[in-house]
Amino acid sequence: MAQPIGQPQGQAHHGKSYTSFSVEHSDGQAHPLQNTLAAITVVLGAIAIATCMFRGLHLLASWTGLVGILTAAWGQYISVTTAERFLLVIGGVAAAVGLGIGIAHGGLLGGVF
Repeated sequence: MAQPIGQPQGQAHHGKSYTSFSVEHSDGQAHPLQNTLAAITVVLGAIAIATCMFRGLHLLASWTGLVGILTAAWGQYISVTTAERFLLVIGGVAAAVGLGIGIAHGGLLGGVF
């Protein structure tokens, strides 16, 4: 059987190619839990930032910010690659800003009780 060009003798080509740009496989292994936490953190941070601009949405901004901070913290604790940590920091900071502005506009329970 012919080996593909550039393959050392004795190693088969499995059709997998990993690029350095790929977030989930930057070390050649899959990390589904860490990648899920990074994605959730980025989404929660984006929601918190988008909703903190409106005073009437302070509950949504505050709670998504708080949950985003918690997922970012847990993701940082178990993260493996630098790309995961980068996304967790970006999402966590956005969530913290959303939480802060949401609290300034009325807080986590403002107007409910």
